[in-house]
Amino acid sequence: MYRLFIANKNYSTWSLRPWLLLTQLQIPFEEVLIPFGSSEWHNNPSPTGQVPCLADLQANDKTTVIWDSLAITEYIADDYPEVWPQDKKARAWARSASAEMHSGFHNLRAICTNNIGLRIDIREKTTPALLKDIKRIEQLWGEGLTSFGGPFLAGQNFSAVDAFFAPVVFRFQTYGIELNDTAARYADHLLGLPAMQDWYQSSLAETWRDEPHEVDARHAGHWIEDLRAV
Repeated sequence: MYRLFIANKNYSTWSLRPWLLLTQLQIPFEEVLIPFGSSEWHNNPSPTGQVPCLADLQANDKTTVIWDSLAITEYIADDYPEVWPQDKKARAWARSASAEMHSGFHNLRAICTNNIGLRIDIREKTTPALLKDIKRIEQLWGEGLTSFGGPFLAGQNFSAVDAFFAPVVFRFQTYGIELNDTAARYADHLLGLPAMQDWYQSSLAETWRDEPHEVDARHAGHWIEDLRAV
């Protein structure tokens, strides 16, 4: 049995990726949510002390621990091939795009901190470097949708590459970032998935507040709206 350790859904982009992958593909797992800064944080079995972390609880009472979202994805794919597209070309593209998301887009991450329940005006903080990241994402999404026919990035079926870009979709929603028509349609499609709506509603319902994340959000721009539970 898989046990997935995650942090606050409002903040943790890395947690969203494997959670969405497992949930959307209907792969059974147990969710363990440990809020940032809580006294329970030490219960996370990851050797880095970070999330996400996957524990595979096996029948022989041995547990395999996998940390890092990309490593978790590949581990799950060993048991569930539908994690990646079955077509070789689509699979190669999906892995490349996922790896680029995993290791890149530093300006987007730095300027548009993840806080799903907020709506933030970022116009005064918009930089050429941020616009370059956004343009590259539009290019990637357009390439995948055109090459493999959509409605998901690598074809008709949801796969890991969609999970890796899911936090970006929430970021674009938080900051009201305008996208070209193709990218906007894809973002709307992903936001409409039941699993994404589940994560979104759970994010809004959280009452935990982690001050470092809140500070980052205050520095990001003017708060237009806070939709989170009090």
